[in-house]
Amino acid sequence: MPRPLNSPPAGVPRGRRRVLALAAAAALLGACGGPPRTAPVPAARPLPGALVWMRQSAEYRALTRQTYAAATARVQELAPAMVGANWGVILDADETVLDNSRYELRRAALDSAYTEPSWSAWVRDTAAPAIPGAVAFTDRVHALGGRVVIVTNRADSLCGPTRANLRRVGVRADLVLCQPPGQPDKNPRFEAVQRGTASPALPPLDIAEWLGDNIQDFPGLTQASRGDADAMALFGRRYFALPNPVYGSWRPDTTL
Repeated sequence: MPRPLNSPPAGVPRGRRRVLALAAAAALLGACGGPPRTAPVPAARPLPGALVWMRQSAEYRALTRQTYAAATARVQELAPAMVGANWGVILDADETVLDNSRYELRRAALDSAYTEPSWSAWVRDTAAPAIPGAVAFTDRVHALGGRVVIVTNRADSLCGPTRANLRRVGVRADLVLCQPPGQPDKNPRFEAVQRGTASPALPPLDIAEWLGDNIQDFPGLTQASRGDADAMALFGRRYFALPNPVYGSWRPDTTL
């Protein structure tokens, strides 16, 4: 019978044979490079605290509902004086009506920030859910006889899927104005809505309220307005701000 490969020669004592067999096996493993090694799995990157707060905290949902409840109560006070008039409210889209935190989560998982291609793909998915309180507020404005206008800095090329996303979540917008190329300033669009030149489908509108998550979502305001007591006095009366600690004009390094 042929001797098994790597077995010790005949005549070697049994104990010695065992030692030699183990040594041969070790040498064979060494020649083959040893058992395969599994590459270490990199630890998951911690998510930004602001994003975790927006996605997981009860406080964030409480604040958005609180803001929309206050805006609803105020518009109900203003509406009786507007009976028979053409009036409405203006809202921003992102982080005011539509929740993009899932997009932010995807980008954080990739260790990457906002990019035009990834943002365009997200918008075209029409997958953003509604911010808590937004749908009920816009429904109430319509019930009171007002119009709902969305003024967003999403590119004009993305206005179609933006309208589709709003419809999908139940926000009935009478007009959606996206950003014309190279014109991020919303004030000309605010003025066009008020003059009645924004769309042939809408007359001039008296704007009862503005809602947004960025100071630039409100007429004439910028980060420099934080020290303007008169401008700040309009919040809670005609201006209503939603929380967004992730990005905005307060962080000039962000684009979205």
